[in-house]
Amino acid sequence: MQNPKNILITGASSGIGRALAIVYSAPGINLFLCGRNSEKLGQTKTFCENLGAKVFLEILDVTNEFAVKNWVEKIDILDLVIANAGISAGTAGGSESFAQVKKIFSTNLDGVLNLIHPAIEKMKLRKNKFPRGQIALISSLAGMRGLPSSPAYSGSKAAVKVYGEGLRGNLAPFGIAVNVICPGYIKTPMTDVNDFPMPFLMSVEKCAATIKRDLAKNKSRIAFPFPLYFVVWLAALLSTKITDPIFAKLPGKKALKEELK
Repeated sequence: MQNPKNILITGASSGIGRALAIVYSAPGINLFLCGRNSEKLGQTKTFCENLGAKVFLEILDVTNEFAVKNWVEKIDILDLVIANAGISAGTAGGSESFAQVKKIFSTNLDGVLNLIHPAIEKMKLRKNKFPRGQIALISSLAGMRGLPSSPAYSGSKAAVKVYGEGLRGNLAPFGIAVNVICPGYIKTPMTDVNDFPMPFLMSVEKCAATIKRDLAKNKSRIAFPFPLYFVVWLAALLSTKITDPIFAKLPGKKALKEELK
């Protein structure tokens, strides 16, 4: 959608979510931002307001279906909804625990569904506007092929990717655009904990600018950086007899600390 005025972004307290809020900030823009950390979310608000945007904050966890639905329903108009909130963890030190797997899928998949479905219903009601809205889902290049180093993360992002691709055609007749975003390694607090080389690491500012540019073009899949995207795309096409030994050697992401509490 060209020039959205009313934009909702989850996970806006840091990382890609904060960068997206900042890159969209300008006079006349209404930003509806959520996150779990009130202090960090407040910092995002200050950055955005200094650029002229009006900012409305909501402290919530996207895994809370009813809280997310109530938040969306009390917003009058939504032009663009970016389902960004997510967590990452992997198998460093052993296999993933069931607790970690459930937490990752709950946040990365259920959190997306909790947000976009009330947003879709709200957009369908905009009878006097076409297109009626745009839904952007943050997946990952890790969702293009199951990774032994982070099976739950790559699995949850694969589900978001494929579901978004299916929704795009399903919602097109209603005038609702759906876009799937597949970033590679982006310099954020999420990747700062990685203690292994990250090829083609991109700044979060460049990531946000790329997403904004390609959403305006309504690109179906926004995948970047291109060199890493090409490698992952090619690996997904090759026989598993070739790729399994390669992927098995990848270093594992650190496990979630919260699951041990």
